[in-house]
Amino acid sequence: MFDLQNDQPVGKILINQNQYGIVFTPNLVGLPPGLHGFHIHENPSCESRIKEGKTILGGAAGGHYDPDKTGQHGYPWSNNNHKGDLPALYANTTGQVTQPILAPRLTIEELKNRSIMVHAGGDNHSDHPKLLGGGGARIVCGVIQ
Repeated sequence: MFDLQNDQPVGKILINQNQYGIVFTPNLVGLPPGLHGFHIHENPSCESRIKEGKTILGGAAGGHYDPDKTGQHGYPWSNNNHKGDLPALYANTTGQVTQPILAPRLTIEELKNRSIMVHAGGDNHSDHPKLLGGGGARIVCGVIQ
């Protein structure tokens, strides 16, 4: 996983499948304290893209993984939204992220050749009042191989 501002490594996320779904076990450092939106994105890239004249860090990752084309942001356990919607990550007061999270609808096979993204703000698992949970800017990214 890399900081999109300075391309410096911030740690790793271990991904394992068990009987309940996919467990993401992060070991990240240097994030702003607090909650952060956390999602699987559709493309295996963390490169920046220009959109409407603005640079979007991590923009080449595309949108949230949504194989069923729901076009909706929601909870990791509901069936009418992006499959790439994950529980939020929590960075402690020193910027460390170590708490595992569970994604019950995903499989290891679906994750291959996708990217994983951490956003600047939290995630309310809705498109209201802000789209995509309100997580805002993409700050950390990694490609899943």
